Amino acid sequence: MRRLLILLITISVGLLSEAQSAKSINFELGGPGLASFNFDTRFGPKEDGIGGRIGIGGFSLRGDGENVTVLFVPIGVNYLIGKDERNYFELGAGVTPVIASTSFDSDNFSTTFGHVLFGYRMQPKDGGFTFRAFVSPVFGEFGFIPYFGGVSFGYKFGSGKEKK
Repeated sequence: MRRLLILLITISVGLLSEAQSAKSINFELGGPGLASFNFDTRFGPKEDGIGGRIGIGGFSLRGDGENVTVLFVPIGVNYLIGKDERNYFELGAGVTPVIASTSFDSDNFSTTFGHVLFGYRMQPKDGGFTFRAFVSPVFGEFGFIPYFGGVSFGYKFGSGKEKK
């Protein structure tokens, strides 16, 4: 499992850095990062089609002499379907490594869970404000949660190099 995770991270970073298309950043509430900042891009020159994302999120809790910190790293691929270059149906899937630590060293742990995504994305062709709303079932050692979802708000940096 650890080798697969390293392979997925390496491929994701490589594809994200090589992409010649539109890039966006967003803050997501819910979804595979719980509360995360994400980078998203298309892998091709078009506004729709296949793309990917990587993010970082988590939380920290303090109380009763114990501190708990949880880090989420959502990594995924997505496919956008749309005709008007602004409104898209989004399909996606990915993995989220989770690393947790407490003030007691023996309580540290890490795990990974998978997710799929079905949703709406508003992303203007020439850049600007972006919005997403989605259902994102998650699954892992804990079982399956079918009705998990979220929203995100962000900014898209200009249009990609469109080939005709």
